Amino acid sequence: MSPVPEVALREVSRSFFVGRPEEVRALRGVSLRLPPGDIVSVEGPSGCGKTTLLNLLGLLDVPTQGEVLWDDRSVAARSERERARLRLTGVGFIFQRFYLLPTMTARENVELPMRALGRPAAERRARADHLLDEVGLSHRRDAFPHELSGGEEQRVAVARALANAPGLLLADEPTGELDRANTDQILDLLLRVRAESGATLLLVTHNPRVAARASRHLTMEDGRIVGDGPGA
Repeated sequence: MSPVPEVALREVSRSFFVGRPEEVRALRGVSLRLPPGDIVSVEGPSGCGKTTLLNLLGLLDVPTQGEVLWDDRSVAARSERERARLRLTGVGFIFQRFYLLPTMTARENVELPMRALGRPAAERRARADHLLDEVGLSHRRDAFPHELSGGEEQRVAVARALANAPGLLLADEPTGELDRANTDQILDLLLRVRAESGATLLLVTHNPRVAARASRHLTMEDGRIVGDGPGA
């Protein structure tokens, strides 16, 4: 289990130029602190900055202005090698678009983060099989992504995010492709992992059933956090 960090944004803005001269401001002066073990849901309309928020918290992006801090130390003060190590060992991403490698089986996709850490093959295989069983896909471990349904791909992506037992779990619509039964199964798994490890869990979702399981609720509009309070 990786150490559970306290992650924060301090007056963070993020701008893009998307094939045009005018600036697109995805985040506007956002400040946020996530104490270890927080369970947070994030809601807001499309384009309000939710995915950008996740990418900054998980060290996949850097702010245009402001600071991202892990344990009160600015990420900008860390080397790229150190940031890459933090991403690999400390962060578990569940991407909305899955990003499974098409030439690898479900098991191999789950093994990939562990392979990057140099874990032995037998250990990788055993943990991947355990995680696929946890998400109800032990019978599909040798299937390639093109042979899986969208919901099955989503569950493989969840298993992969848990591979290195991260201290920070960031999930972008983690149940968007799932029916009600599988939504409850995945939420139960994520919350059980969080309870056992003390990990921080942040869920971007439009599903009120998912948001209701969080203890803290953020609302975003136009690149800003406009609401921050207890969950339902």
